[in-house]
Amino acid sequence: MPDISLTIVVVLCLASLAAGWIDAVVGGGGLLLLPAMLLGLPGGTPAAYALGTNKAVAIVGTTGAAVTYARKAPVDVRLAVRIGFAALAGSTAGAFVAAGMSTDVLKPVVMVVLLGVGTFVMLRPAFGTAPSTEPVSARRVLAAIGLAGLGIGFYDGLIGPGTGTFLVLALTVLLHFDLVTASATAKIVNCCTNAGALATFAWKGTVYWQLAALMAVFNLVGGMVGAHTALKKGSGFVRVVLLTVVFALVANLAYQQWIA
Repeated sequence: MPDISLTIVVVLCLASLAAGWIDAVVGGGGLLLLPAMLLGLPGGTPAAYALGTNKAVAIVGTTGAAVTYARKAPVDVRLAVRIGFAALAGSTAGAFVAAGMSTDVLKPVVMVVLLGVGTFVMLRPAFGTAPSTEPVSARRVLAAIGLAGLGIGFYDGLIGPGTGTFLVLALTVLLHFDLVTASATAKIVNCCTNAGALATFAWKGTVYWQLAALMAVFNLVGGMVGAHTALKKGSGFVRVVLLTVVFALVANLAYQQWIA
């Protein structure tokens, strides 16, 4: 357990709860949780510890959300697992690269990618509101395995925040899913990316396990509640939350980078 105050622990647990809900609805809970950890951990803590502890927390909430979705949403588990195995390989490779990364690199990269995501969704009002009736071709499945699996999996191991959101977007574009089905599928894939990255960080000894265990309880509750909310409210609600989360977090990261 790192040497941090009780107040910081409480704040991190609440951030973990909110991140679990966000991650289950639209993905991207790490965009809240990782900055909170970067600010809450003692000064001078290597970025790898924040990344590793974040993965240990996120995998619990993501698994809870995935189970909740799989029980009630029309998820092609077999396809999700195929993409997930590719993501596992990608995230493991990304985590190896991330071991020596400075925190100074994280915030600008995430901001740029988030702005791109938000702009894309805003320009496509009907994006992900209803599934396509056309069958998914083998070429699109292979593209999903390559991009959503290997590509986004590598990003997840390398940096992490926004992975769930990027998965939802990629699955919606490539496989013509509605946003709820894409979120459900993304949770299964995200379990694999988290597992690959966490295994690497654990092997390198850059996980605060006691802090992660405490925060994971809150993340699990948030994840399960978020999945139930998305299933009940539908794709229109998911889209609104997606845009709100993206632009709020861009503003927050920009403030930390240039003003604070």
